[in-house]
Amino acid sequence: MEHLLWTEKYRPQTVEDCILPDRLKKPFQEYVNQKTIPNLLLSGGAGVGKTTIAKAKCNEIGCDFMVINGSDESGIDTFRTKIKNYASSMSLSGGRKVIIIDEADYLNPNSTQPALRNAIEEFASNCSFIFTCNYKNRIIEPLHSRCAVVDFSLKNGEKAKMASAFFKRIQTILQSEKVDADDAVLAELVKKHFPDFRRVLNELQRYSQFGKIDSGILAQIADVSIGELTKFISSKDFGSIRKWVASHEIDQATLYRKLYDALYDILKPQSIPQAVVILADYQYKAAFVADQEINTVACLTELMVTCEFV
Repeated sequence: MEHLLWTEKYRPQTVEDCILPDRLKKPFQEYVNQKTIPNLLLSGGAGVGKTTIAKAKCNEIGCDFMVINGSDESGIDTFRTKIKNYASSMSLSGGRKVIIIDEADYLNPNSTQPALRNAIEEFASNCSFIFTCNYKNRIIEPLHSRCAVVDFSLKNGEKAKMASAFFKRIQTILQSEKVDADDAVLAELVKKHFPDFRRVLNELQRYSQFGKIDSGILAQIADVSIGELTKFISSKDFGSIRKWVASHEIDQATLYRKLYDALYDILKPQSIPQAVVILADYQYKAAFVADQEINTVACLTELMVTCEFV
């Protein structure tokens, strides 16, 4: 699969090659230079490079590491059969071992996470732990206190620089793949999904099947307008709301943000506080639910029933 998926084929192999602000990259480069691996908790949105830089650091240092996906293996059995056995054994190379737990915010907070708290201390002489998560508030406080917490959120002055750097990176990737691309279309794609670089690469690979990435696919890339949706909500047209959600490919977090930004234009002032609470509630639920479409329709339905529209 590494040769089929661009996200793996072009995953940065060194810390220097990762696209991150200097304030985030420099500490990791220092870890590489000093060959030290502290316990880390890396938090931030999807596709921003948390797992990539963790793997790159381990590869550069030359230590043995194992990756566990917390969303697939969240129960206590994973700790007993995989994590504990790996952490307690010696590295074949004689160096330090590392366990990277991806999507650690999905680990059971009542069993697996507390067990890891003790494991970090028990195996401190032999093994380090690197946790990645989208929502650090779902990681118990004892794990926070045992790790250096690094927030991958971008500050306003860094966003344009990171987007520009990634734009240049995808140009190089497309040249390597011999895919012709219109720079204006690439810019729209980066703008739509930024800062989720993984999503951009996946979309690029999908569009590349047409042989050329040009203005012909702009309709697919174009940002979704919620004007029609808000009309359906205000008119309490539930059937049209369901059809809109089913027919539009839009990230839930993006949709909730668009609705939040439009509240003053579509709601009466007295309804705005309640709408904010509803959006926050369903955005939080989106991290747990099995069916995002049902969750989104439920959110829109509650807005429809509860709020007064202008």
